[in-house]
Amino acid sequence: MDFANFVTNYEEAVSMILFGIGFSNLLMQKNLIKKIVGMNIMDTSVYLFLALKGYIAGHKAPIVTNGVQSVDAYINPIPSGLVLTGIVVSVSVTALMLSLTIRLYNRYHTLDLDEISVMLKKEGL
Repeated sequence: MDFANFVTNYEEAVSMILFGIGFSNLLMQKNLIKKIVGMNIMDTSVYLFLALKGYIAGHKAPIVTNGVQSVDAYINPIPSGLVLTGIVVSVSVTALMLSLTIRLYNRYHTLDLDEISVMLKKEGL
């Protein structure tokens, strides 16, 4: 393992570690709220990774100021746009997941996915 390369790209490593934490939380937890938190951690790690890939040291945001119109003076705006779009979609999906979780809790009085599954089998669904 090349430690110098790791130190140079520690942000990407942090993003991958966060993704792993969120993914393992999504797989290991039985509580629906904890699964939603894991999904949000995964989303955040992807946004961090995209933002890191779009950043270029020494370049500015793509807003033309002082008459500088050279492409080389600005960062790529596409990753930033993808991150903003992803955040909007993530908030919407989280709101939908939480509302469905509330409905499940009101019906089954538990947030444990295994217990809900057993109750569904008893109901014949």
